[in-house]
Amino acid sequence: MNTSYPLKTLGQLRPLLVGFRKAKGLTQKEVSEKLGVTQQTYARLEANPAAASLERLFRVFNVLGIEMAFSSESDPAATRAEESMPDYLSSPARKEQW
Repeated sequence: MNTSYPLKTLGQLRPLLVGFRKAKGLTQKEVSEKLGVTQQTYARLEANPAAASLERLFRVFNVLGIEMAFSSESDPAATRAEESMPDYLSSPARKEQW
């Protein structure tokens, strides 16, 4: 079954990752092993996915079987991504090498 989950704010990313992981019956440890990182590294990413690079998120999406699709927003009053993004450039999760 192909179900769509619109992602309009970065705050929605964490519950989506946790939900998809649990729906696949995977623990953080199992996901981390598939990614080749420690459980602690994956736990940090899952706790604050907004601080992760798109490349890292894409690797996690692949492990969890998540397909990304982009569409344009026709509502000009929609929240801009920049306004809802925290300052993550100095985040330790952002700097950690995978």
